[in-house]
Amino acid sequence: MPAGVIIGLMAPGFDDVKTVEVDGTSLAYRDKGEGENVVFVHGSLSDLRSWEPQVEALGRTHRAMAYSRRYSPPNEPIPAGVDDQMNPHVDDLTRFLTATGAAPAHLVGNSWGAFIALFAAIRSPDLVKSLTLGEPPAITLFTSMPPKPSEMLGLLVRRPRTAIAIGGFGVRVIAPAEKAFRKDDDEAGMLAFVHGVLGKAAYEEMPEERRRQAEQNLAPLKASMLGAGYPPVSETQLRSLKAPTLLLEGENTRAFFRRVLDRLEQLIPVTERRVLPNTTHTQEENPAAMSEMVLDWISRD
Repeated sequence: MPAGVIIGLMAPGFDDVKTVEVDGTSLAYRDKGEGENVVFVHGSLSDLRSWEPQVEALGRTHRAMAYSRRYSPPNEPIPAGVDDQMNPHVDDLTRFLTATGAAPAHLVGNSWGAFIALFAAIRSPDLVKSLTLGEPPAITLFTSMPPKPSEMLGLLVRRPRTAIAIGGFGVRVIAPAEKAFRKDDDEAGMLAFVHGVLGKAAYEEMPEERRRQAEQNLAPLKASMLGAGYPPVSETQLRSLKAPTLLLEGENTRAFFRRVLDRLEQLIPVTERRVLPNTTHTQEENPAAMSEMVLDWISRD
């Protein structure tokens, strides 16, 4: 089906978005500007609205595009009982790039979206010019999911700080959120997750409109947390990555995400790491700084 325009959406923030069908799945996206393609991939509890400032800024000099991943508004919601695994999202992204004529593209992702963008660059290198990765939760670089005791013991010997960070994140964040979701206490599950990932103060200071966006994207988060987990990524795959990669770290992020970035920085052949001031894991608190860093990175030869 050719790209079109979604008309009459009830939810705010989706005026005049386009839609494209990829392998039977309809994906909504916003498209601004002309020039080299820059495609933004959102994380959990988010959709294309999270990237509005970046699309506006980058759209002045590039073709800037942000899409809502499958199951995120205004796309069709996730059916009951479906496991929201990562691999279909990777396939969606590569097909989206081809269907919209956006390949090759500079990919910019945050959290889950950054991990999806990383896999897309590994599996379809010809579609990706560069990567900007905001704290991908690449835990499967270190252990399977869920981690086995033997894996954690071995990691503790090899990389004690990483093992402690992963273990602490699992106990304090993942386990309480999963427990609440299994009881269908979705509000408690979301709070356990966002308080653990961002910090309670950061969530309480979040604008009300952004909180509503998180609530509207809760179902996919629940499905992914109760599902099969992330696919594995190997050191060999990362050492062979062709796309130059900018790693973005939130100034106020958790130790777990810093340890993951440490290892990615060691393994990816062409990489640079920068800290986004006054930001947490979502890195949404300082959109101007992010836009500036992305623009600087993709403008290099």
